Amino acid sequence: MYIHNLSKKNSIINVYISELRDVAIQTNRMRFRRNIERIGEILAYELSQSLSYTATTIKTPLGQSETKLPDNNIVLCSILRAGIPLHNGLLNYFDMADNAFISAYRHHVNDAFEIKVEYLACPSLENKTLILADPMLATGQSMRATFEALKPYGTPKAIHLVSVIGAVEGVNYIKNHFGSDVHLWIATIDETLNTKGYIVPGLGDAGDLCFGEKLQQ
Repeated sequence: MYIHNLSKKNSIINVYISELRDVAIQTNRMRFRRNIERIGEILAYELSQSLSYTATTIKTPLGQSETKLPDNNIVLCSILRAGIPLHNGLLNYFDMADNAFISAYRHHVNDAFEIKVEYLACPSLENKTLILADPMLATGQSMRATFEALKPYGTPKAIHLVSVIGAVEGVNYIKNHFGSDVHLWIATIDETLNTKGYIVPGLGDAGDLCFGEKLQQ
């Protein structure tokens, strides 16, 4: 797996990450969502440099311009509900992409949990470029469960995973369960998980911070 960790070099993305983590700022839901969206835009730009391009001639009012344009058929899939602002950021750049949505959540049983997938809307993935987005890569189980659920929709030509914050454990998990030619694009990676499987220092529950607390079932 190719791991592209943007925190390894200084950039403006550090500002957005710090605001997502800051307990004094993250209570502003609109700002929290917008920061995830902006990180999605930056990750989309970085990812775009790995796509394939074809030389194209553009007709202008005064002549012709030669340029290279991406020729990938992209399907952008996000995990509900925290994935929505990240999806929007990616879609701002890959605006012609097809879209898929899936619900994958932790079903807690005592001190353990399992990943449940209950909703999926997806176009054909056959020979497409799949971008699978989940803002928090904690244990990696949600990412893997989502990918398994997508398999009946076809075999992608290329796979890109996109996250905002990950844990070393989650990164290692998907590294062991995805192919060697898969790319992971991530803003930063934290060292540990707590006993409930949340990233430390992380930022808390991204879904709740985006959209409000949910009732546990």
